[in-house]
Formats: sequence, structure tokens, C-alpha cells
Amino acid sequence: MLIARWQIDARFGHKQTVIDLLHRWVREIGATAGTDKMDIKILTGSIGAREATVEVNHSVESLAQLEAFFGEIGKNDAHKQWGKDLEPYVVSGSSHWTIYRVV
Repeated sequence: MLIARWQIDARFGHKQTVIDLLHRWVREIGATAGTDKMDIKILTGSIGAREATVEVNHSVESLAQLEAFFGEIGKNDAHKQWGKDLEPYVVSGSSHWTIYRVV
């Protein structure tokens, strides 16, 4: 099992908007690419972490499942539009993925 973490930093004063948009993405867009087969958690910085950081953890069984997800999301026009809708509320260049293996 793997945990694929996508982190992004919200612009000052816009963290709740980012969180709301991420919840909408999970419900409306992610499920079309396979997130309905993953354990998804949305987290935000609290103690010892940057308060502006918002993270989405995707639990996947294998790299193959993650690659299939990336392939589907890349073809999804709604995902592309969602990214444009999200952009004004996040710090440019703060987005990144980290993959962890569960041991």
C-alpha cells in the first residue's frame, strides 16, 4: 500500500476556499478517475506544520493504481477547469506530490 500526498499552500485568507474546492473535486471529479476506490483524506496544517498547507492523502494499493489515476485525471476537462478555478487561491509553485510506502 502507498500513500500519495498532494500538498498545496493556500494564499493568506483563502484556506477555507481551497478546502471547499478540494472537497468538491473529490466528490465531482476525483471519483471519475478512481478516487472512489481509494481512502481519501484532506488535511490542513495545525501544530508544527504551516497553517496554509492543505494536503490530500490518497491511499492506493499499488503504483499501477496511482498511474492509472494520473492517466485518467490528465484527460479530464473538468479537472483542467477545476485547476483554473483553484489557481487564484493558492501560492504559485507550492503544489507537489510525495509518495510514501506503508510498512
